[in-house]
Amino acid sequence: MTNTPATTDELGFEDWPEPEREQGRHATALATAIYAGHVRDQGTPYINHPVRVVTILRNELGVTDPDLLILGLLHDALEISPSAEPLIESGLGRAFAQRLRSMTPDHRLERRPKQPQDADAWHSKILALGPDELLVRLADRIDNLRDLRHSPDPARRARFLDSLTRTYLPLAAESRDVSAPLRAAWELLTTEHQRHAEAEAAT
Repeated sequence: MTNTPATTDELGFEDWPEPEREQGRHATALATAIYAGHVRDQGTPYINHPVRVVTILRNELGVTDPDLLILGLLHDALEISPSAEPLIESGLGRAFAQRLRSMTPDHRLERRPKQPQDADAWHSKILALGPDELLVRLADRIDNLRDLRHSPDPARRARFLDSLTRTYLPLAAESRDVSAPLRAAWELLTTEHQRHAEAEAAT
């Protein structure tokens, strides 16, 4: 497994103390292997998205905690490849793999088609997230919202905006006083949502 320079630069793990630096190297190798060959519906390499999420966490939300940045890098790993869980657990520990499970839709973990009831189950799962996991998911929403205009699927765009207004924006507002990064995430997500709505109204 090889490291991509962009991933290494965005994690910034070369400045971390050991053993966090070694975890950063391993997480980068895992991300490179797990996301390899996968593309977003926009046609771009999938790994670009989690790398941008790490960038948002570091540069816009003020996150410096290595564990949280690694979580951002691998936040979609089990959604993309549920079979990678033993590899992740072996390299980064059972507790880390459990955190990823808490952030992944059940139908993805169970490798089955999405059912109508899964939307409510995912809503409940998001509401139960801890502050760190929620922060990563909000950074994920910020990047997805910025990239939404490039999606060729109108139905996907509509589902994303519905879940944003139904779940993520209210939860971000409720959690904004928990920490400075969560407040920053709420402010940024609100601003990006307003910007998106204004752009849509102008077209």
